[in-house]
Amino acid sequence: MPPSPTIGRFAPSPTGPLHRGSLIAALASWLDVRAAGGRWHLRIDDVDRHRARASAAQDIRTALEAAGLAWDGAVQVQDERRGHYQAALEQLAEQGRAYPCACTRREVTAAGKVGRAGMIYPGTCRDGLPTGRAARSWRFRVPAGAMTFNDRRLGPQSLVPSAAIGDFVIRRGDGLHAYHLAMVVDDAALGVTDVVRGVDLLPATAPQILLRDALGLAQPRHLHVPVARGKDGRKLSKTNAAAPVDPRRAGAAITDALGFLGHPPPADLAGAPPESLLAWAIAHWRIRAIPADGLASGVQHPQYKGQNIESRR
Repeated sequence: MPPSPTIGRFAPSPTGPLHRGSLIAALASWLDVRAAGGRWHLRIDDVDRHRARASAAQDIRTALEAAGLAWDGAVQVQDERRGHYQAALEQLAEQGRAYPCACTRREVTAAGKVGRAGMIYPGTCRDGLPTGRAARSWRFRVPAGAMTFNDRRLGPQSLVPSAAIGDFVIRRGDGLHAYHLAMVVDDAALGVTDVVRGVDLLPATAPQILLRDALGLAQPRHLHVPVARGKDGRKLSKTNAAAPVDPRRAGAAITDALGFLGHPPPADLAGAPPESLLAWAIAHWRIRAIPADGLASGVQHPQYKGQNIESRR
């Protein structure tokens, strides 16, 4: 039988325009899939409807099109898929893998402890709601024991989820389904085989693997690439007002992103349009060429460091 196709995706949050860091992540995912002759999908990650903006979603699409990062099929929109997330939550609850929680964020902060992946839930409601308290959110019941997964660039990663993460939220107190649950349900619907994203999302891998196992979903391969940082050392993001990608200078933006990923185009492609740059990059894509994390100065790899996976959305 022929091998299964490689399927990747890019899932930006529509809270602002595409910036340099997002373009780097999108380009890495796109090149990894296209070099394997696979399909690449676009998902608008608007599960948090309080933060999403329709104009930002359109700006992101416009910037990707200008950069030549064409996607396959229709755009997947999370706001249209909330029924799928609820069905997954109900499946987990029936299995005893999810439970209601009455705790506020303030209570969790007061009773929990800070771990490498953020605040660790102390298990207050794990065996039932306290007397007189009503459920606010739903949490995933993290199993005991260690787990290991492999990153295609960083190699084996291991942790004890119950100690490093704790039971994490899968439906929030405001009724919205949480990032991890929506992500794994949507990736499964697209048939994603390869998740390629910034290393800042490495902490999201363990809880997403646990959710896929509990829901009986296939596990994709993972590849986490360096994240771009500003002069102040912080990761470029919409939160800290990173400058948007200018669609009128798409070729320059792609050249810059390729250089960041360790694939600087040859001199004869200076000033070339995105299509020419991307054709060259597909033919030369090599994971081992991607540099160490952070900028060229060698910023230490931030595995699980300071990443609050519970408040990602």
